Formats: sequence, structure tokens, C-alpha cells
Amino acid sequence: MEAIAANGAALADAAERAGLDAAVPTCPGWTVRDLLGHQGGVHRWATSYVADADASAPAKGFTLAEPPGDGEIVGWFRDGCSSLVAALREARDDMTCWTFLPAPFPRAFWARRQAHETAIHRVDAESAAGTQVGFDPAFAVDGIDELILGFYARPRGRLLADPAITLGIDATDGGADAAWTITVGPQSRETTRGKAHGDCVLSGPASDLYQLLWNRRGTDGLDVSGDESVLDVWRTKAAVTWS
Repeated sequence: MEAIAANGAALADAAERAGLDAAVPTCPGWTVRDLLGHQGGVHRWATSYVADADASAPAKGFTLAEPPGDGEIVGWFRDGCSSLVAALREARDDMTCWTFLPAPFPRAFWARRQAHETAIHRVDAESAAGTQVGFDPAFAVDGIDELILGFYARPRGRLLADPAITLGIDATDGGADAAWTITVGPQSRETTRGKAHGDCVLSGPASDLYQLLWNRRGTDGLDVSGDESVLDVWRTKAAVTWS
């Protein structure tokens, strides 16, 4: 919950520095206004599942809450983030509701998912303000785990390659086992944790790898070995959805 609160506050601060009309370089086509509207809607969407213990999956084509006008949108975003944190703090560990990734229990799922959702969109807001973000290595390692062992462990998605490719990821500041190898095949993906190897291997700080894998930064400052065309596949096909 602390990560949601901290990154939500930092996101709003960066949005105010950048201005609502500023372009978001990491989300082409979006302005800061769009970013606040999206994330404020997602926070309210997540809150509804936690606070109401709602076990029903959302309908296809559902819409998020509509944001208010420019004079109120930053405050609206801050209020939505605070409400989510409060709902998670008040929820019991044995509460049941809908989720879409494996987790020890639903409250843990929503806390983790919204922590990384908020953190990555904070990166977007900071990019609009011309600033960069560094995350704690343990938090970044958890975010990499969620992405490639959660989202990309599912059968659906555009991240496919024929012939198969392998990408190794080594977080040099994340501990002895903070390394992964993801194999992207023509029909699915498989990931092993504990050693990085493959057609292309990325090594560097966990925070930088976390942001790169979410397509929020390039390879500057990272060690890249092997076939860099593997990264072109990642950049063009690695996109996640909740379903």
C-alpha cells in the first residue's frame, strides 16, 4: 500500500509540474490529462473490487470512470489513489473478489498489481515533466516477476515469435536469484528464474530493467550482449492487458 501511495503522490506532483497539455513521451499520443484520467479511472476500478468484494469479472468493453474538468482532475486523481489505499488497508486477507493473476489471496493481488500499475504510470508522468525515476531494487525485481511470470505466463497475447527467441535478464543489484530467461515461441512463452541466458542478455540495475521491460526506457546504461534484434520483437509485441 505504501508503494501505491508514494508513487501516486509522485505521479500527481509530476503531472502538476508538466502541465495537463504536456505530451507523455513514454505513451505516444497521450497528454498528461489522458494519463491522469486513465490512472484515476483504474484506481477507482480496482477500489470497487476490493471495497465491494466483487467476484464478477468485468464485461468486455467496460469503461472506466470519467474524469472531471481540468481544474479538478489532479485532485480527483489524488482522491482516487487515497481511496484505493484505504480500501486495501481495510480489507481482510480472507476477503474474496475477482482477480486475473495468481496471488496468495485477492487483497495481495490488488495491492501488488496497483503498486506496479501506479509506479509505471508515475514513470510516464515523470517523462512528461522531464525527470527520471529510480526504484528500490527489491520493488523492481518484484515488478519484473509480475510481468514475465504473471502476465506473460498466460496463454494469450501478441508476444510471440517464429522461430522462437530467448531473452535473458540479469538484475545485478537484485540478489543472487534476480535473473530470468524468457523464451518467446510461436504459440506461447516460458520463463525460468535463476539464471540469465539466451539469444540476447540484458544486465544492469533492476530499476532500469523493470522500466525497459515495460517499454518505458531504452538500453542506455545497461549491458546488452548477443542478438539485439530480440529487443525489437519485445518493443513491438510486448504489451499487456488485464484479461
